[in-house]
Amino acid sequence: MALDVKKTSLNTLGFAKEPKATRVLVAMSGGVDSSVVAAQLAFEGYDVVGITLQLYDHGAALSKKGACCAGRDIYDARRVAEEMQFPHYVLDYENKFKESVIDEFADSYLAGATPVPCIRCNERVKFRDLLDTAKDLDADCMATGHYIQRHMGAEKAELHKAADEERDQSYFLFSTNQEQLDYLRFPLGHLKSKGETRALAKKFGLPVADKPDSQDICFVPNGSYAAVIEKLRPGAADPGEIVHLNGEILGEHRGVIHYTIGQRRGLGIGGREPLYVIKLDVVNRRVIVGPKGALATCKVPVREINWLGDEPFESRKEWHLSVRVRSTHAPREAIVRPLSSTGALVELLSPEEGVAPGQACVFYETEGTRIWGGGWIWRGY
Repeated sequence: MALDVKKTSLNTLGFAKEPKATRVLVAMSGGVDSSVVAAQLAFEGYDVVGITLQLYDHGAALSKKGACCAGRDIYDARRVAEEMQFPHYVLDYENKFKESVIDEFADSYLAGATPVPCIRCNERVKFRDLLDTAKDLDADCMATGHYIQRHMGAEKAELHKAADEERDQSYFLFSTNQEQLDYLRFPLGHLKSKGETRALAKKFGLPVADKPDSQDICFVPNGSYAAVIEKLRPGAADPGEIVHLNGEILGEHRGVIHYTIGQRRGLGIGGREPLYVIKLDVVNRRVIVGPKGALATCKVPVREINWLGDEPFESRKEWHLSVRVRSTHAPREAIVRPLSSTGALVELLSPEEGVAPGQACVFYETEGTRIWGGGWIWRGY
């Protein structure tokens, strides 16, 4: 009987104390999602502290729409804090962001990979550096507006897909480690639609209730990755040959950084059968192209694995899971064979097209919503 009383005494964030005695740092991007999280928790009586990160040059931010963490977004986050009457601070993380995210993004592209900087930002800046700041402020936990769920399992806190499949952000949060997961909270993960989030924003009278969602990577103007890389790494766009898998030279390209695995449009070699980028040979500055069928593969080498299972990763010779190799692809069944504590060979049960180094390979249970972690695809096989 006493056990049941203890369970019911937990507040909505899982702490056995009153909300007013529970300090929560909310990572506020200035968008509607994180604003609703902060407003909801303040409304429930929690000791909320809002933090917004300035991640890159303010002048460039002010002139760019459709990206998070820009100058306008900082202003919007402050307005929400004023409306709901909780303290709000802006931290200059520009150097941290450049070192941890932007530089690797540029170097990965130069190496022929297709990086996902939003994952690195969550992993290194928000869930490492900002999380440390939250602890320094004696916060009991840190909350974000991500669409993903945290459930308490029989063994520990577990990561699960969002209730709304359309909004699920599990692909971008696979590298959240267990220590971080123990500390983090995701109050929006159970919502069934973005409409519910906007309805809450209107309920609280937030000025961002109708604000459009951010679409682009925050530091990439108009989605032009190549322009950013050329600015960061002058001379990166040296031309080279477009070569068919059979060895035939088909033309000249504008620089390897302008191409990604699986690309079809913009190759400049019209008048032939449909050809796709199969491989990027950075050393010889070659873009290798071929028919669509050449993109298909069943073997995916993965490294830097973050494992969230209940048993050690190497405790089995193989794991039968579902994996997602691109954010836009649906999970498909696979056998994950550990090679070390952080490396594996993933064998897909059916071929997948467009598997590219630099993308994430995220592990899911085959039936259910739990995320078992994942790793980084690091070379063709």
